[in-house]
Amino acid sequence: MSEHHASYSDHDSQPHSDDHLQTNLPALYSQPSLPSLRSLTSNPDHYQEILSTTHHHCLTTLKGHTSYISSLNLVGKFLYSGSGKEIRLWKGNSLDSEIDHENLSNNVVAVGKGAVKSLVVLEDKLFSAHQDHKIRVWKINNQESDKQKYTRLATLPTLGDRAFKSLLPKNQVQIRRNKTCTWVHHVDTVSAIALSSDKSLLYSVSWDRTIKIWRTNSFKCLESVANAHDDAINAVALSSDDSVYTGSADKNIKVWRKSSKETKHSLVATLEKHNSGINALALSTDGSVLYSGACDRSIVVWEKDGGGNMVVVGALRGHSQSILCLAVVSDLLFSGSADKTIRIWRGADKSYSCLAVLEGHRGPVKCLTATLDHYNTTDASYLLYSGSLDCDIRVWQINVPLL
Repeated sequence: MSEHHASYSDHDSQPHSDDHLQTNLPALYSQPSLPSLRSLTSNPDHYQEILSTTHHHCLTTLKGHTSYISSLNLVGKFLYSGSGKEIRLWKGNSLDSEIDHENLSNNVVAVGKGAVKSLVVLEDKLFSAHQDHKIRVWKINNQESDKQKYTRLATLPTLGDRAFKSLLPKNQVQIRRNKTCTWVHHVDTVSAIALSSDKSLLYSVSWDRTIKIWRTNSFKCLESVANAHDDAINAVALSSDDSVYTGSADKNIKVWRKSSKETKHSLVATLEKHNSGINALALSTDGSVLYSGACDRSIVVWEKDGGGNMVVVGALRGHSQSILCLAVVSDLLFSGSADKTIRIWRGADKSYSCLAVLEGHRGPVKCLTATLDHYNTTDASYLLYSGSLDCDIRVWQINVPLL
């Protein structure tokens, strides 16, 4: 494995000063779009009424972070945000669309040693991926005072895992010329984490080009896929059939699977259409559609064919700069871009329309999470949370007429 170098960075590669807000990030320099793929974006007559009656507004702006927002995770009425080395908890009530702004200086629940890159919640555990090559596990306690920090349960790889693996020479991998470590270690930024459908496994991807699989109850590292890509891995998405999709700066998406008879994951497909580094992946609710966003300003739409293979359908265009994040709720796709906007897409019969463009952030939109707002029954109502390099989190309400 080669040493850390420039091409190991995605859009949030930055100096070792984690709290330094950097705006000249590599992915902000957008690449040419994809002329070879047909555009799925259209506004047929039956969408005109929807376009004119799609309403959106910013409910509030959550302030307090002093570094850019790198990750958001919504769990019920709790919103977790990662920024710099800290994780904050915002308590709200999604039924009345209000966020509690009291005691914001006390809503830091965890502080790691490296910048937070990704957050995942499993029952009473919060998993956080960091720039210092580690994954941390925190005990969630939302019953006590807001001033109380979460207890750190473990740092992955665990001390026991490291010690046991270090006993055998076969567990050692060379990471640079005179340095080795055990295969359970990530040796560069852990860029994203995701849970298997049954929640028993945690998948992590890294700029070190590896995928690692961890048991969520024991925190043991079960497997490492070395050299999974030719460059930094920036995104991971898991479908309900436990197909694993990874997106990389090498411009490719790879599909991994483990059959019931196999002990290791194997590569089953490579999806090649983007002409620049991939920053974000998202799956439709049923796992039949994959969306990928890249520095080429395009969102490529992939659909499963009759044989269960992902095939390209076309591209969604409209953003003027790199796509940095994607989120899916119900039949809507949300995309955040370095152009500081968020677009809302809805598709039918391989034809998509952009229902709205949300403006308001003063920096590139780095992360998104969304949910249905069940309080509004006349329209399809959604709550969208967006995090940006402007250090703010915006809360949006979007009402889309029912089809």
